[in-house]
Amino acid sequence: MIQRIQTIWLLLATIVLILMLFLPIATNLGVQESTVYIKGIQQSYSGDGLLVKTNIPILSTAILITLICFINIFNFKRRSLQKKIIIFTIVAIIGFAVWCSIYLKQLPGGIEGASFGVGAYLPAVAILFLVLAIFGINNDERLIRSAERLR
Repeated sequence: MIQRIQTIWLLLATIVLILMLFLPIATNLGVQESTVYIKGIQQSYSGDGLLVKTNIPILSTAILITLICFINIFNFKRRSLQKKIIIFTIVAIIGFAVWCSIYLKQLPGGIEGASFGVGAYLPAVAILFLVLAIFGINNDERLIRSAERLR
């Protein structure tokens, strides 16, 4: 009975964070097409993509946040700890998004002519799913308190 909807929300947040690893954040169509991914900056010369600059700290941080979100699914018996970890994950995603926006300034040709990809909006979607997971945990806590009153 417990562990219903928050598992789905946490799993969806994990999937969104995994997708963020593979989808482009921004693309600049200047002299050469430059695309920013979490793994680094990729420049395209006549159709073939060449990874110009890698960014291991951002990639490892994204993987760490994804793992924290996934492992938190299995804390369903300790709802208060699960809620605290979700709040920490939300703060980490916000900090990660700020870090990515600073990283976007390294885009060749600047950020002015860049078009943002799907990956730029995925942290907001992940935060939405995590907030919905907190609401699910709160509903379960209310259900447990009402069941204890009936005993």
